[in-house]
Amino acid sequence: MWKKIRAFLFGAPRDVHSEKTFHTISLVAMLAWVGLGADGLSSSSYGPDAAFREIMTPGHDYSSLAVFLALGTALTVFIISYAYTRIIEHFPSGGGGYVVATKLLGPRFGVVSGSALLVDYILTITTSIAAGGEAIFYLVPRAWFGHAATALSPDDIGTWLDPVQRAKVAIEIGAIGVLMILNIRGVKESVAAITPVFAAFVLTHAVLLVIAIGGHLGDFGTVSQETVRNLHSTAGTLGAFGALALTVRAYSLGGGTYTGIEAVSNGVPIMREPKARTAKRTMVLMAVSLSITAGGIILAYLLVHVAPDFDDPTKPMNAILLDKVAGAWRFGGWNAGYWFVLVALASEAGLLFIAAQAGFVDGPRVMANMAIDSWLPHRFAALSERLSMQNGVMLMGCTSMAALVYTHGNVEKLVVMYSINVFVTFSLSNLGMTKFWIQHRKEHADWFRHLPVHIIGLALCLTILVVTSVVKFAVGGWLTIVVTGLLVIVCFWIKRHYNRVVTAIRRLDVELADPLLEASTFPKPSVANLEEAAAGSRIDRRHPVAMLFVGGYGGLGRHALLTLLRMFPGHFKGIVFCSVAVIDSGVFKGIDEVHALEKRTQQALDKYVEYASWLGIPAESTFSTGIEVAVEAEKIATELIQKYPRGLFVAGQLIFEEETFFTRILHNETAFMIQRRLQHAGVPMIVLPVRLNLAEGPRISAPSLTEERTA
Repeated sequence: MWKKIRAFLFGAPRDVHSEKTFHTISLVAMLAWVGLGADGLSSSSYGPDAAFREIMTPGHDYSSLAVFLALGTALTVFIISYAYTRIIEHFPSGGGGYVVATKLLGPRFGVVSGSALLVDYILTITTSIAAGGEAIFYLVPRAWFGHAATALSPDDIGTWLDPVQRAKVAIEIGAIGVLMILNIRGVKESVAAITPVFAAFVLTHAVLLVIAIGGHLGDFGTVSQETVRNLHSTAGTLGAFGALALTVRAYSLGGGTYTGIEAVSNGVPIMREPKARTAKRTMVLMAVSLSITAGGIILAYLLVHVAPDFDDPTKPMNAILLDKVAGAWRFGGWNAGYWFVLVALASEAGLLFIAAQAGFVDGPRVMANMAIDSWLPHRFAALSERLSMQNGVMLMGCTSMAALVYTHGNVEKLVVMYSINVFVTFSLSNLGMTKFWIQHRKEHADWFRHLPVHIIGLALCLTILVVTSVVKFAVGGWLTIVVTGLLVIVCFWIKRHYNRVVTAIRRLDVELADPLLEASTFPKPSVANLEEAAAGSRIDRRHPVAMLFVGGYGGLGRHALLTLLRMFPGHFKGIVFCSVAVIDSGVFKGIDEVHALEKRTQQALDKYVEYASWLGIPAESTFSTGIEVAVEAEKIATELIQKYPRGLFVAGQLIFEEETFFTRILHNETAFMIQRRLQHAGVPMIVLPVRLNLAEGPRISAPSLTEERTA
């Protein structure tokens, strides 16, 4: 029953060997614009809002500064987008800010950028869903929630005392759950499902801007005079420096506008071939649409004389703008304006939900890249049977729900937390590219064309980062800094642990050197059954055979083989080396990478067979390719047990001297998982424990293996 429910929700498994699979799950530029560009475009729902609220406060109207905000916003979008286009050219395999910082500034900067990105993508989901919920609930009268909702004071609106807010957060949690299911099914499926909403947003907001801006072209002279008078009044009240400082503050606190730009460079692996060209086209689409929409909305606020509703701070300014522009439209007796505003706000809410998609697409991808580099548990690089990064999707969804509950769905607080981490990554990426062009200017004749863009981008990003962190430190800024800092510390701890494990295992290569490198200098180990086992060069199906699961060729695998022979002297008359070529996110980039993985797996198995031959034991090998070790191991076992009915499957499992909660998270118990599956299938298997003391190295529970080591 569970399998049927799972197949219904998440879809049927995909074939990793099919070229068609890689083609069908990749995105063309238009779909990538929907799936990744929606993050940037949706920020026009809260970025301009946050910026404009800084220049329109109770009792003060500095709206003339909106002209500079609109120009600065549009220009910044193009500068950051162009900088990331250059990053796509230099890192066509994707990875975004994490890979850029790691390669150009070093691993320590990389883990800071990656940690900031992870928190950023969690907040991408939370902020987008929360802002979408506000857009939807703007359409719902408070009276529907009873007297308790209408009798609240303005200070209590948006808190847990507000029944509207409680209902909104509950629905938003449900929306995150739906997106989790869609993304576990696969990226393309989730994007295809949300394309109509994206199209509705683009169409309705294009109409809004054309009418709001184009409809006031005849009033340009009047509006210009009013703006100039307001600008003189602002300068007179604040002084030239004060007006400039307020503009910079508003510009910086509207930094949420640019938060989705990085998503495209990080999502290059899911693009249709040629990936880099598709990604650059997607970046152009996003840059043009975002600069026009965000800059246009700020300008429309000014032209239509929109002001925040200070009695209800949760009311979005875009909703006020839509009401002013289109609320009075009528065609005969039909209230067309009401329906236009309804569709526009619904599409805006829908787009904000879609924007959360970028967090589910790129967040797990960053986690996978960091897991491959051992900054995070390796399991986050694993793929599900639908070829999605299920572990990462689940973690992103659950943590975003927690952030939503913690902040009560407060969009203002979330945007501040969100923006800080985005600009940490933006700054490090531009710093890395600046360093690259300076160091390699002799190798690139056109370096002088690209360097200024990254320097300007670095200056803008640092300005926004510093201003936002300082001004909003008490309103959520401190929390995102603390959370990101703690994540960086955890990453260093995980890396240190994995490094110690690798070092301990490598000691086996010293303790039990590889005889295949120079066989004449290595005497054969003294194992009791070798002479009997060497009677024939082929495995006799009538005799007991050991099927040993191994990974890459090395001292650990050789130790396991010798331990097995020592523990069962004179019993096994042949060895079958088994392995699983695991396709994770690091491999899943194309069919060529899958074939290369299979080639490496076969080469490692060939070495084990050669080693067994050196010992005088008949041996052969087999492997299976897939995304889950236990499933593929069961396939191998059910086939081999038919061929060798007296066979016994064996696998080694790392056992730490002190088992902790963290070691269980960092190391999956693969051997025991395989054993459970094979036992259910009626196939015999034993697990050889490899006790690991990180201070001394691994010890397999068995007597001394060779005469030479005990001499």
